[in-house]
Amino acid sequence: MRDEHAQFVKRDALILATGPDGPVEFQRYWQKENLPFIGLPDPTHLVSRQYHQEVNLFKWGRMPLLCIVDTQGRIRYVHRAASMSDIPSTRLLLDVIDKIRAAS
Repeated sequence: MRDEHAQFVKRDALILATGPDGPVEFQRYWQKENLPFIGLPDPTHLVSRQYHQEVNLFKWGRMPLLCIVDTQGRIRYVHRAASMSDIPSTRLLLDVIDKIRAAS
């Protein structure tokens, strides 16, 4: 999503990513990877529990979870990954956003 970030911005879509590290480690990673979107450290797993993000230690920890939330705060799309590489394509996500915007 980093490389296609401009496509999300063009649609007024905000990307927020959470991670299990503390603030210092999280910021270090964000800077190292030069990520253009918002990162939220979640070392107490409060956010991941609220969204029922799966944790599987045999699969390297938190499974990717992707939600698209509309401007009224309603979750309109959820993808709960089965593995660390199970990530929807950017094209699919942009299509979902376009359909939500068209329906508004």
